[in-house]
Amino acid sequence: MDMNSDAPKLPVFFPNEDFDTHFKVFHELMSNKVFEILLVASPYDAYILEEDGSLASKIINEYRGLNLSRPPRITQAATAAQAMEMLAQKEFHLVIAMPHLDDMDVFDLGLQVKRAHTDLPVVLLAHSVKGIYPPPEGKDLSGIDQTFIWSGDSDLLLAIVKSMEDRLNVAADTRKAMVRVLILVEDSPLYTSYFLPLIYKEVVNQTQEVLEESLNQEHRLLKMRARPKILVAETYEQAISLYRQYADYLFGIISDTRYPKGGTITADAGYSFLCEVRKAIPDLPLLLISNEPQNKDLAARVPATFLDKNSDDLLAEIHQFFLDALGFGDFVFRRPSGSEIARAANLKALEEILPTVPDESLLYHATRNRFSNWIMARGEIAMASRLRKAKAADFSSADDIRQYIITHIHALRKWRQKGVVVHFNSKDFDPEISDFVKIGKGSLGGKARGLAFVSNLLRRSPSLQERYPDVTIQVPQTLVITTEGFDAFISHNGLEPSAMTNDSDDQIAKAFLAGDMPPWLTEQLNRFLEAVHQPLSIRSSGLLEDVHNHPFTGLYKTYMVPNNHPDFSIRCNQLITAVKLVYASTWFRDPRRFLSGTAYRIRRDQMAVIIQQLVGSRHGAFFYPDISGIAQSNNFYPVAPLKAEDGVARIVMGFGRGIPEGEPALRFSPRYPQVLPQFSKVEDILANAQRQFWALGMEGIPDGLYFERGVNVEKRHVDDAEAEAPVQRLAGTYVPAEDRIRDNVHIPGSRVLTFAPVLKYDSFPLPGLLKDLLAMGRDGMGCPVEFEFSINLTGRTDRKGTFNILQMRPMSAGEDQHDVEVTDEDAANALCYTTQALGHGRKQTMADIVFVRPDTFDPANTVAIAQSIAAVNQNLLDQHRPYLLMGPGRWGSFDRWLGIPVKWHDINGVGAMVEIRNDTLKADPSHGSHFFQHITANGIPYLTVSEGNGDFIRWDALQALSIVLSNPHLCHVQLNQPLVLKCDGRHSRAVVLLEECATG
Repeated sequence: MDMNSDAPKLPVFFPNEDFDTHFKVFHELMSNKVFEILLVASPYDAYILEEDGSLASKIINEYRGLNLSRPPRITQAATAAQAMEMLAQKEFHLVIAMPHLDDMDVFDLGLQVKRAHTDLPVVLLAHSVKGIYPPPEGKDLSGIDQTFIWSGDSDLLLAIVKSMEDRLNVAADTRKAMVRVLILVEDSPLYTSYFLPLIYKEVVNQTQEVLEESLNQEHRLLKMRARPKILVAETYEQAISLYRQYADYLFGIISDTRYPKGGTITADAGYSFLCEVRKAIPDLPLLLISNEPQNKDLAARVPATFLDKNSDDLLAEIHQFFLDALGFGDFVFRRPSGSEIARAANLKALEEILPTVPDESLLYHATRNRFSNWIMARGEIAMASRLRKAKAADFSSADDIRQYIITHIHALRKWRQKGVVVHFNSKDFDPEISDFVKIGKGSLGGKARGLAFVSNLLRRSPSLQERYPDVTIQVPQTLVITTEGFDAFISHNGLEPSAMTNDSDDQIAKAFLAGDMPPWLTEQLNRFLEAVHQPLSIRSSGLLEDVHNHPFTGLYKTYMVPNNHPDFSIRCNQLITAVKLVYASTWFRDPRRFLSGTAYRIRRDQMAVIIQQLVGSRHGAFFYPDISGIAQSNNFYPVAPLKAEDGVARIVMGFGRGIPEGEPALRFSPRYPQVLPQFSKVEDILANAQRQFWALGMEGIPDGLYFERGVNVEKRHVDDAEAEAPVQRLAGTYVPAEDRIRDNVHIPGSRVLTFAPVLKYDSFPLPGLLKDLLAMGRDGMGCPVEFEFSINLTGRTDRKGTFNILQMRPMSAGEDQHDVEVTDEDAANALCYTTQALGHGRKQTMADIVFVRPDTFDPANTVAIAQSIAAVNQNLLDQHRPYLLMGPGRWGSFDRWLGIPVKWHDINGVGAMVEIRNDTLKADPSHGSHFFQHITANGIPYLTVSEGNGDFIRWDALQALSIVLSNPHLCHVQLNQPLVLKCDGRHSRAVVLLEECATG
């Protein structure tokens, strides 16, 4: 950080793209690798080279010791002729040639290789400088790229390979990813062969230390690829050329003092070179080396660090230069006097220490660019570059500098984990930073895999966040115990599914609760809880959950825990108990039965567990979110002007656990948020509005919680929460004297949850956000999707709230919801066919049809007909027999002359409904605003048949079936086999088929 130059005011906080650590570009780095080496050496030279072990073994061991990727393979040739023959037959990436070849001078061999393979690097490796340095007078040296002296140190082999790879890749890698460059200027092959291995050793060791902070294995490999490049120059002209080409990417320069300049050995060539660099880049770390101690004065005039080549501590002094100047190792806070104050081993520690560092130490390091150098050494190139550009004039105080650095470090740590599944590390786990972490090496399971995918989608969709700058869009902080934990638990306790085949769910749960968690897993969970104090949701993530076609939705258990017990051991026990019970649900009867009916019946499901910080806020003794909901790509109950492809959402206040069970929820299309069929009239609003909500109790919690009834989640009345912020933000007021609902909670009357502030007045951009997320999910998954979400409408003062995606999966709600297609053959064989159908799926659970007799129907008798239907409904309900109900006009009509005026409790056992329009009753289809909540919540197909317009009911075939009840108003038909109802909600077509006519 340059504190000595003028600049504009404090820099604006940088955009997220500066921090792109999601590695796509890094996959393209180091594209040119040395995998095949041709060693050209006489048998004697090869023997000397391998006197204490094979060259191949040495380089392999060196690679393994440094944990590098695939080591190169070495092929030997004894003569130049043999070498050229091998080069013609096979591709090599590097030629290492030794002198004393019997059939050709090594320099001539280099020229011959270059003529045949222009870009193939050729390195001269000699046992001593004698005979090769200085090179023979008038000899063409252009065939040799670099010369090294072998002293028996296998580190040199690594340095040669890496040096050649750096030369091949530096241009592309600096351009693509701003990879840093370190220049070594040395004309002596002997010293180059000494210094280069030392430099590579320092760089590789530093990179490996930084790998401890890596997010996952991929991140480790890619950080290795992004290590600094080491470039070697032998003359002043070469050094200047490299400097000018890579000035924007320089990390540091190490230069000899005496080397060729203008074709002549010049005593102060290194001094001249470093002076030119220093003028252009005042804070670049520079090191001048010399075997003449008096050149220390030249170094001071640059200024640059100086090292004497003759020093007995040269190795340690080079190491210290890398620590102090290049920022390797810990960041050591010092006073101007040099005394140490504190040290940070990683970015997290640096962020934690900075607030307490004295101003004098902060300024000492900032003016010397120590922060940017240290961060650069850790591979965080974009951030280091930005810190380096910050100027003193931008800041009014040391505290401003401090806050600037802290803000950038925090943003970097948070952003680089977006969309990345990170291995849980108790040493540096930070719940504010780590969005998605995992314990174990197994699978994430289906549900967690979907969450990880969403997290990655959000990271790759910055335009979404740009469209909603006032909303934080995220996946809540999540920890996944991979399937390795489940397998370890099962093995640790000797549990066998075959031994529990006949056990009840309660017996299975008791067996799992009696088991012990593997100690390593218990330890990890304890460390997690030490850092996390938010209420938690413990959810299943089976291998087969949320897969296409067989989604396993709702078959496993979910528990919520307050995570606020004052005794830490009890908090841990509550979490572990919840995990065990989720594990146990893997073997419960319903999942086993479902699995046996799928293509996966031959395998056993494995269970990962999601531990997610609950979304919400504390309101008195309870914790809950403002809004929870489910959004789906396809709306199978569209009411004009809605279309199926517009999507649909259902929202509630509080937790959304009751939505899948059909509890009252407000249903709307994100495209038309003010078209609300169930809220079409005041009486509809009062009848259908949410009256109760789910919340997590936070007080009076027993040590063992209430696991047998879903832990501490309670149902509360909206009226009891009238004074709480969510009701104040989402409700309107019913004014009886006016018989109207006002969008205001500051007047007398009954509070009614209308969500009008969100849907009508855009206090939170929920409709647009849902529409965009559904489109994003559909594009990402390649199919219609559904996702669960929760919203906090409070947060930072400059934000409208936080939108949290809790789960995303291919759109399906169970085995009866698979895509169906109504074929022409189906229509030809149908008992009933319509092109006006609501709902979607294939139902094969109804063996009863109750229909209003068309031959005796009289609109004057609709009240009596409703009473008859209620009696039949109760009888079938008692027998648990869902049925198909068919009749003219509007079901549930308030006007008895327009349809059958049943109430929902009169037909609450129905499995599907048919509304008939014909000459007797031509009322427009109601799509039943009165019943809409129940129909949609329970997934009941609703068919409108307009007879005479292509739709039909085959009355003759229907009346020919086995009639078990007939009265002046109704007929009740009972079938030997369930009928087949196929409802294609995408195209609004449906058929009712007797089983023998069913296809598909």
